[in-house]
Amino acid sequence: MEFMGSSYDGDYNNGRMEGTGEYTLPTHTRYVGEMKDGVFHGKGVLHFPNGSKYEGTWEKGICKEGKYTFSDGLEYKETDWDYCDGKDRRFYSERCNGLKPAGESQVTDQDPPRAIPDGCYDSGDGFYDPSTRVVKDYDGNFLRNADDQEHEWIVRTCRKSWDEFIGCCPRSNTLEEKHHIWLTKEGSSVERTRRD
Repeated sequence: MEFMGSSYDGDYNNGRMEGTGEYTLPTHTRYVGEMKDGVFHGKGVLHFPNGSKYEGTWEKGICKEGKYTFSDGLEYKETDWDYCDGKDRRFYSERCNGLKPAGESQVTDQDPPRAIPDGCYDSGDGFYDPSTRVVKDYDGNFLRNADDQEHEWIVRTCRKSWDEFIGCCPRSNTLEEKHHIWLTKEGSSVERTRRD
C-alpha cells in the first residue's frame, strides 16, 4: 500500500482492512467509513481534495447508492436538477447569497476568485500549465499530465491568468495623430498603405 502512495489508518482483521478506518489515495482523496475484507463496505464518505464529497453505501467495493455534494454545499440531484439549466446561469453562491450590484459581478463561484499563476489556467481542480501540460492542485502538488483532449478543453473553456498588457494611448492633440496611433495598433499593412 505504501509503495502505491496510499495509506490506511483503521481497524484490521486477519491482516486485512476491516471495521472503520480512513483510506487515503495517492490523489489525496480520502475514504472515511466502513471496510470489510480489504474493500469499502457499508457506509462511507469520499472526501475529494477540492472540498467536495460523495456519501454512499458500499457493497464489496462498489457504491450502491449515494449523493454528491460540491465544495460550495450544492447537492447534485439526478432528477429535478434546476441548477445551470439554461434559464438560470447564476453561480450557486449567488443563488444562496443574492447577486452583487452592477459592476461587481462574480467570475467564479469563489469570491474573490483564485489568483491564477502567470501563463496558467484554472482547470477546476487545480492550475494547468500548457507549456508543461501538467495539472497541479491549488497547493502546487502534481495531479496529472493532460492528454491532447484535456489540453484542448482547458485552453478553450477555462479561465486563464491575465497575460495581456492593457494601457491607454497617450493623448493626441490632432485627429491625424489619433489616426496614426490607431493605424499603428491595427497592423503594419494598413500603416504601409497610409505611407504610400
